[in-house]
Amino acid sequence: MDERTTCIVAGGGPAGMVLGLLLARAGVEVTVLEKHGDFLRDFRGDTVHPSTIQLLDELGLGERFARLPQSRIQEIAFPVPDDRRVVVGDLRRLRVPHPYIAMVPQWDLLNLLAEAGAAEPTFTLRMNTEVTGLLHRGGRVAGVRYRTADGADGALRADLTVACDGRWSTVRRAAGLVPEEFPVPIDAWWFRLPRRADDGLDGLAPAAAPGRFAVAIPRTGYYQIAYIAGKGTDPAIRARGVEAFRRDVAALIPPLADRVDAIGSLDDVKHLDVRLNRLRRWHADGLLCIGDAAHAMSPVGGVGINLAVQDAVAAATLLAGPLRRGAVTPGALARVHDRRLLPTVLVQRLQRLLHRTMIMPILEGRRSGPPWPLLGLLRRVPPLSAVPAYLIGVGLRPEHAPPFARRPAGAHTEPRRAPTAG
Repeated sequence: MDERTTCIVAGGGPAGMVLGLLLARAGVEVTVLEKHGDFLRDFRGDTVHPSTIQLLDELGLGERFARLPQSRIQEIAFPVPDDRRVVVGDLRRLRVPHPYIAMVPQWDLLNLLAEAGAAEPTFTLRMNTEVTGLLHRGGRVAGVRYRTADGADGALRADLTVACDGRWSTVRRAAGLVPEEFPVPIDAWWFRLPRRADDGLDGLAPAAAPGRFAVAIPRTGYYQIAYIAGKGTDPAIRARGVEAFRRDVAALIPPLADRVDAIGSLDDVKHLDVRLNRLRRWHADGLLCIGDAAHAMSPVGGVGINLAVQDAVAAATLLAGPLRRGAVTPGALARVHDRRLLPTVLVQRLQRLLHRTMIMPILEGRRSGPPWPLLGLLRRVPPLSAVPAYLIGVGLRPEHAPPFARRPAGAHTEPRRAPTAG
């Protein structure tokens, strides 16, 4: 016999876990399906922005989040030829409760959300449960088919299925929803280098050279390096070998040149095929896509997680009532798209502009950093650095926890049951 719930959330990333928690706090029976057995995925985006930290405060989780191991980024600065630096984004100038980006291992954040969800009687998290297809009834999506780690197949019916399963969404593909792809000239590679107390690299530290661009992100005990080069160059990078890659990194980030041997092989360098796309319509009858399943973002600015979480908050705010009433119409789903479309479009346009005007001139050897008129203006008028900081740290339409999901600061809730393994 098929199982049943009210809302299925496919994917246990930040958007899926936030949506599941918020809906459960509204009294909606929600089941989150996560294909992996744990959250220990390396090189996921780990940026938690000021608006997301404020959301955690509103959910009563701020104190527990603050206890997680984390490093904090308060500024984004570029080096300039006179051995000084220009701050292009100063988060300390933001009038928000948490004027910094917290770099937190994503598995810690997801475990925190899972524990909070487990305290709600209508929340279920099923690990090792991969969505493989959709169920239909009367022309609408009526749930999902899934497979567990031991190969057992099952079906779960629901009034609503929400795709939170990323840029390669199985659910989106099964629904026949095809995103519009925008041209992207870059790819990204992620790796780690050791961090020492006397390095002096405490903020985001971009570095540029002809053909290459990198950002050293300070983490607890190491730097997470985002290395940017032209799209389609991964085979050439790997063909040159690890020694050549180490030399490139050492030349690009001289303060870290003495530790590039920590890159043991190119297996330690994870390639990200950067995509920038967006669904024209985020829903079908009985189905909604949010986060990367609705709009894949460039890593420029590190805002993808923030946007996905805000999608989840908007979806919970708009759909909790219809889900409780059993009346989730296509019109109700369209309202999520309408609410989140403008910030999504504007951020993607800004990212495409930055690809064209800042990153590509660097990769083509025409410049070694941002346009000098911009750097000169920020150097003369430092308060302007609050504008990029706001766009990155808060966003164009920040969402706040709906009243039904809020809890007092420091509220403690005991899990009612552990996540199931599928």
